[in-house]
Amino acid sequence: MISIEDIYNQDINFLFGSGASFGLLPTLQLQLQTGVEDRRYSVEELATKFEREKDRRLIPLFMYYYANCIRPAEMLRLDAVTAEPGATVIKNYRTFLLTALEMVKRRKAMDRRCNVFTTNYDGCFPLVADALIKDGNIDFVLNDGARGFMRRIVQARNFGAYLCHAGVFGRYQSSVPQLNLIHLHGSVYWRKLEAAIQVDYDLKEREDLLDADARALLQPFSDALNNPAATLDDLPDTGFTDDTLNAFWAKYELIPIVNPTKWKFHETVYEEHYYQMLRLLSYELEKPNAVLITFGFSFADEHILNLVIRSLSNPRLQVFICCFNSLERTSMEQKFKGYRSVKCLQLDDGVMNFTAFNEKVLAWPDATDLAATAPAAAHAEAGGAGVPA
Repeated sequence: MISIEDIYNQDINFLFGSGASFGLLPTLQLQLQTGVEDRRYSVEELATKFEREKDRRLIPLFMYYYANCIRPAEMLRLDAVTAEPGATVIKNYRTFLLTALEMVKRRKAMDRRCNVFTTNYDGCFPLVADALIKDGNIDFVLNDGARGFMRRIVQARNFGAYLCHAGVFGRYQSSVPQLNLIHLHGSVYWRKLEAAIQVDYDLKEREDLLDADARALLQPFSDALNNPAATLDDLPDTGFTDDTLNAFWAKYELIPIVNPTKWKFHETVYEEHYYQMLRLLSYELEKPNAVLITFGFSFADEHILNLVIRSLSNPRLQVFICCFNSLERTSMEQKFKGYRSVKCLQLDDGVMNFTAFNEKVLAWPDATDLAATAPAAAHAEAGGAGVPA
């Protein structure tokens, strides 16, 4: 559905949302009924409603969000993912990375790069990339935008850097294949360091903001959120005291991810970086031969939606939006109505999950096993994407 042979030599940008990690990590979708047909609340919809109405259940909702979405991402270890469907999700990330690397390897010698923008704050991309590098069969760089040794600091300018191999006598130069990994909504590996963002992939000592007693007290609230028969009236208040709620909120605000109400960061440092990354996305989409491929992304972030729409003034920009099903395709076609350079892709014979995306949408014509054909290399560098010990 996307001809790789036609686009590999263009300026390629991928945009991944939570749909990519579905099956391994929870999404923001809830089962609580909205009262409108068969629609269900999402965390961001319910949080926005509670925030607007000053509902006391707002902080317990974020406790649920932390316990079910953030904490599992902090605790993610590849060697612990052995059961389905999580194992398939990890395999799909691996397949995608191999495909993307094969694409950039075929570009001219000093331009072997592409950008992977993601609103996910989990470690799937860096952890899987590090596992690929440890295999020793492929030489590439995963550039997470961080530089440093003991303290690695994220800076937007680092995404313009690349690693170059030169001959012993300087007779040739060739850039190492590189994927720029740009976290638009933050990362569980980030921490504020004065006026900067520090990256640390070792989360072994990361504090759990909810102890066993707090999780037990939260359980009836969580059960209602995941009950398909429940309505907002069935969502109970919790027994947390105001002091307990405020103590949790003070710690929660330090987490470096976008807040799913109005898509805002709590910290100015993170918000400034967010807008820098939006400018980077805008710049990349304004290039003469730019291509944007989205997967698992709903365009709920209005900043990103409006940016992409503005970028469509570039007549040579190609946008491929991979839709999970016909309902999502209808929604996307409405959002991008009138833009002929936007193609909303849907499979005729089923839903487009990550496996289908790799096998039917972004696949080489000969379906070659990239893992088996990847050339061996003596050196590999991951730009800090290390698996926690």
